[in-house]
Amino acid sequence: LRCGRSLWEDRFLLVAVDEKAAGASGCSIDTLQRRMGLLGPRMGVTLIERGPVWYRDGEEIAAVSRARFKELAAAGEVDPETAVVDTTLTRVAEARAGALERPARESWHARAFFREQLSG
Repeated sequence: LRCGRSLWEDRFLLVAVDEKAAGASGCSIDTLQRRMGLLGPRMGVTLIERGPVWYRDGEEIAAVSRARFKELAAAGEVDPETAVVDTTLTRVAEARAGALERPARESWHARAFFREQLSG
């Protein structure tokens, strides 16, 4: 596959496939994840991390469990305007347009953590 990659915020490795050349399949995605999972320990870093919520805490990007983020939301320490990292993006154009980091109200985080605040 013809691919590209970019490191964002010295923390997130973005990998994209040129779908005009050949589309990614489930098998190729699984293979990439498996290889990244094996490569990370050899490099002394975590390349595949499932489940955390990434959000901007001042100048830093923090990672917490979903349960902890829910607690922070209930305590008012994060809110729909908190900048979050949307790791569900599937298009390079979305990342280039700035959708990788955006207010929680504009991402899946709104439905998961701020439904009541945004529905009223």
